[in-house]
Amino acid sequence: MNGKMMKKLVLVLSSLLLSLSFLQAASSTKMQSVAITQIVEHPALDACRVGVKDALEQEGFKIGENLKWSFENAQGQIVNTISIAKKFAGDKPDVIVAIATPSAQAVVKNAPGIPLVFSAITDPIGAGLVKKLKKPGKNATGVSDLTPITSHLELIKTVIPKVKKVGVVYNSGEANSLTLVKLLKENGKAMGIKIIEAVAPKSSEVLSATRSLAGKVDAIYVPTDNTVISAFEAVVKVGNDAKIPVFAGDTDSVKRGAVAALGFDYYDVGIQTGKIVAKILKGEKVGNIDVQTVSKLKLAINPKSAKKMGVEIPHILHVLANEVIE
Repeated sequence: MNGKMMKKLVLVLSSLLLSLSFLQAASSTKMQSVAITQIVEHPALDACRVGVKDALEQEGFKIGENLKWSFENAQGQIVNTISIAKKFAGDKPDVIVAIATPSAQAVVKNAPGIPLVFSAITDPIGAGLVKKLKKPGKNATGVSDLTPITSHLELIKTVIPKVKKVGVVYNSGEANSLTLVKLLKENGKAMGIKIIEAVAPKSSEVLSATRSLAGKVDAIYVPTDNTVISAFEAVVKVGNDAKIPVFAGDTDSVKRGAVAALGFDYYDVGIQTGKIVAKILKGEKVGNIDVQTVSKLKLAINPKSAKKMGVEIPHILHVLANEVIE
């Protein structure tokens, strides 16, 4: 073989080796998977899901490149949460993210072998998701959004100084709501406020449950109850018609007509959740990651809604508000 042919052969071999190295690099990019299950779609939980997605991208996990992303909505039905959990158990993603208590409970029972990161959970221990918050062990961890109930009642008193009775609309089938109502009663008693309950097991029953409070309460409070929040406009309608101020446990509901809320930005909750998911995808064991809580609060007010419901928001809340809905 002459020198010219030898040179040509070397060039061909070099080209082949270069192509092979590119192929190996491409194949070494591991495609990981995250599956999201969410009890129902409404602004707060949707914002949480977007936050998870954005946090993963910030951590280097991009959908379609090195991350497979799937999402299922249970449409507020417990039976659907079970079906979704069983489907994910068969799909075997690297991590399941469960947004809201019913979805997380379904995963714990029906897909126990897959790492679970829960989000927007009021009481992870009470819901049976973990036995302790520090290094929970086993296969679950996440972010708790336990509501600062005392602060919420103080907010209501700031707007309605003479408040004596507060109605709470909730689904008694949601473990998170039972915890919140218990806290409402305990804190309300200490503050001289009586809590009047109105139970709505289904979103279609929210309107009638709220109407049952008319003439009985000075204000209506909606906790972070997924069933009621999905039909929040029905609560606002009663508030407007009966001139009863409506307060909420999440700030997204203020845009939908609540007078005020002191709560969490659920996009930030999602970001916090997504960073936990990223740790697991990078190799950290689920059971070694502490369950986190959300400490940053946001005040949102809606002066127009307040006027429709017969009250005026004090100037001090205008000064302190992070968001004023005009």
